Amino acid sequence: MLNNIKIRRRNFKKANVKTFSVFLFFSALTWLLVQLSKEYTQIVQVPIHYTNAPLDKSISGDRPQNVSVRMHDQGFFILYYRIFRPELTIDLTNTEVAGSNLVYEIEDNRNRISEELGIDFENSAFLDSSIIIPFQPKQERRIAVVPDVNLSFAVGFSAAEDIKLEPDSITVTGPKNIIDTIRKVSTLPIRRNNVNKDISGEVKIDTSNLGMLGFYRNEINYSLQVEKFTEGSVQIPVEVINVPPELNMAYFPKRILVYYQVNLEDYERVKARDFRVVCDYSEVNEGQDYFMAEVVEKPDFVTNIRLNERKIQFVIKR
Repeated sequence: MLNNIKIRRRNFKKANVKTFSVFLFFSALTWLLVQLSKEYTQIVQVPIHYTNAPLDKSISGDRPQNVSVRMHDQGFFILYYRIFRPELTIDLTNTEVAGSNLVYEIEDNRNRISEELGIDFENSAFLDSSIIIPFQPKQERRIAVVPDVNLSFAVGFSAAEDIKLEPDSITVTGPKNIIDTIRKVSTLPIRRNNVNKDISGEVKIDTSNLGMLGFYRNEINYSLQVEKFTEGSVQIPVEVINVPPELNMAYFPKRILVYYQVNLEDYERVKARDFRVVCDYSEVNEGQDYFMAEVVEKPDFVTNIRLNERKIQFVIKR
C-alpha cells in the first residue's frame, strides 16, 4: 500500500512538472510574440553589394561595406533584417563622378531601394543621403599569357614545337600600384594524356587572386602540332677545350654516341657533322679526373638529346 502511494506521488509530481513546463513555454512564446508585434525604432546595418564597376575605374578597397538605416517598424521586421541581413545592390552605372569618388544618391534611387529591401521610406530613413565610393583611375597594360601545360604523349609521338596561344597577350586594366607588378598571367591547366594527334581548344585565363584587375577577355585559343617521331643516333668525336698548352693529356673515350628524336620526315636530314660535343678543361675541379661532356651544337629540328656516356676520363702525362 505504501509503495503505491509513493508511486502515485511521483507520477503526480512528473505530471505537474510537464504541465508547468508547457505553460511556461507558451507563456514565454506569447510574451515574445507580443513584444515583437510592438513597434520599435532601431538602427540597422544593411550590407552593400556593388555591381557593374566601370572598366576605366577601380573601386577602392575601403569602400563602404554597410549602410545605416533607422527603422521604425514592428519587432518582427527589425529582427528579420538583423538575422537575414538582406543586401542593398548598388549598380555603379547609377552613380555620379565627384572628384575621385562615385556618389550614389539615396533619394534618386528610392523606388529601387524600396523594392529590393522592402523598406517603407515613410517609417524608415537612411542616416546618410548618399553613399560615397572611392575609386582609382584604371591603367591599361598588355600582359603576356603563359600556358599551364601538362601533356603526356603516346609512344613515338611528340610536339613539333611549343604550344601556341592566340592571342599570346591580353589587355588588363587595374590600379597602377597593382598592374605595374604584374608581368604575366597564366592559363588554367591544359591536361591531356596519351596524345597522338594535333590538339586545340579554348582555355580560360587564371584570374584567381587578381580580383582587383579587369580583363578585356577571359578566354584564349590554344593549339599544338603533334607529329610522329623516331629515335636515331650518331657517333660524334669528343672535343676538349681550354687545355693549357704545356699540359700533355690523354682522354677516353674519344667518340661517344648522341641519341636524339626527330620527325620521320626529317630523319634523313640528320648528319653527324651538325653535332658538336665539348668538354671544358677550365671547369675541372682540383683532384677530378674526368670531364662532363656537353652537346653544344645540334640541328634545330631534333629534340630529346642524350649521350650514352657523359663522363670522359683523362690522365695527365708527366
